Order: sequence, then structure tokens, then C-alpha cells
Amino acid sequence: MLRDTIKAETVTAMKAKDKERTAALRLIAAKIKDRDIEMRTRENAGDDDALVIDVLQKMAKQRRESIQMYEDGGRTELAEQEKGELAVIEEFLPQQMSEEETKAAIEAIKAEVGAEGMKDMGKVMGQLKAKHGTQLDMSKASGWVKESLS
Repeated sequence: MLRDTIKAETVTAMKAKDKERTAALRLIAAKIKDRDIEMRTRENAGDDDALVIDVLQKMAKQRRESIQMYEDGGRTELAEQEKGELAVIEEFLPQQMSEEETKAAIEAIKAEVGAEGMKDMGKVMGQLKAKHGTQLDMSKASGWVKESLS
């Protein structure tokens, strides 16, 4: 399980006295714990790895946005710190689909659900997230679905 891998990597980083990696891994563990607490009230916990991947994707998105803001603001030292955290987070994410693979998946789903226009965007996005949600950036995919349906 991904959760166990993260715990093992944290111990390894602590033993290696890698402060930055240890801090990033502890941050990941804290976010996962927050999500666990959030999910306590729900009956169906679902797939644990999917939950962890969802947390990691949100963390990666936050880091990318922060890096952009820090670089625009001339705060390179903070941008470098965020890049370090992002590198650790991305180690645990599944391989992302390329733009071509994503567009091919969109076309296949369009044919499958019979999507003809923008009114069918929700159907296409729902299927895309269900089938490939852990392997792609949904914000980029959204733009490609709009482009494909218009």
C-alpha cells in the first residue's frame, strides 16, 4: 500500500538525516491523516490507495501554484523549497498520461457515451475521472474535453 511506502520512506529519510525529505514526507503523512479524520463520518471508505493519491494530487497542485507565485514575486528561495517538496510528492504519484494519451482517452469516452456537444461535457468528465482520474491532471483534461466537444 502507498501509505506504508510513505511511512517506510519517512523512516529511511530520518535515518539518513535528510531534513528536507523528512519534512516533506511528514507533511504528506499529516495531510493523509487529515483526510482520514475527514472520512471517519462516511460509511464507505473506498480504496485506500485512491484516497492517498487524491491527497497527493491536491498537494502537488498546491505546490505548483505556489512555485509560480513565488517565482512571479521574485522569492526564489521559497520556490526552491516548494520544488523540493513537489519532487518528493511526485515520487508517490502514478505515472501521468501524456497529452496524446489523454486526448485519445477523451475521444474513446466521447464515442462510448455518444457525446455530441458541450451539453455532454459532464458525462465525458465523469467517465474520464472514473477511468483515469489518478493518471491525469483533471484541470488540463477539462480544457481538452471542451476543445474536443466544441
